[in-house]
Amino acid sequence: MFTGLIEDTGTVAAFRRSGTAAVLGIATALPVHEIALGDSVAVNGICLTVTAVSGTVLTFDVSPETIARSTFAALQTGHKVNLERALRLGDRLGGHMVTGHVDCCGTLSRVERTSGYHVMAFTLPAGFGRYLVRKGSVAIDGISLTVNEVTGEGFTVTIIPHSFEKTTLAHLAPGAAVNIETDILGKYIERLAQPWTEGTGLSMQALAENGFL
Repeated sequence: MFTGLIEDTGTVAAFRRSGTAAVLGIATALPVHEIALGDSVAVNGICLTVTAVSGTVLTFDVSPETIARSTFAALQTGHKVNLERALRLGDRLGGHMVTGHVDCCGTLSRVERTSGYHVMAFTLPAGFGRYLVRKGSVAIDGISLTVNEVTGEGFTVTIIPHSFEKTTLAHLAPGAAVNIETDILGKYIERLAQPWTEGTGLSMQALAENGFL
């Protein structure tokens, strides 16, 4: 489990494909002496297991499923990535509950700068927008952010200067793909409500509009 508060932007030192899988090496400023084999680290929002530590480089095995369903399919040596170590019991939960299990890839459609802040608009594949609510939480490449508005095609977020400068968001341009993880609470609610929605023929959206959720 993670919080979506990025600790470091690492650099891809190696990305060796082996069929549909890969081995990923990341150079990082994290205190690697505190990281053990088997520890979990979120890399651009994807929970990976440390398989080797050498100097300042962490190594991970990347499964075919992860490559197929995330932006890792386009990962290259030299790319910057957001890093966060797993949450420890007793730590402050400054972001929101992030599992490191990416739902889909979104696309940055627009960036606007206003009063030192950046407003970013993202589009989503059909079917994923229902997990977003205005002022709810979303993780973009592992970064915990608050949803400004939910649109027909996606959503917008406002980025404060600190987040823009200390994460990979500053490197994104319109058309860039990002890893999206929606709030896990919405997915559990949908699953629990499914027997009633199926019985009534109502959608989750219809139930919410009629005050049942």
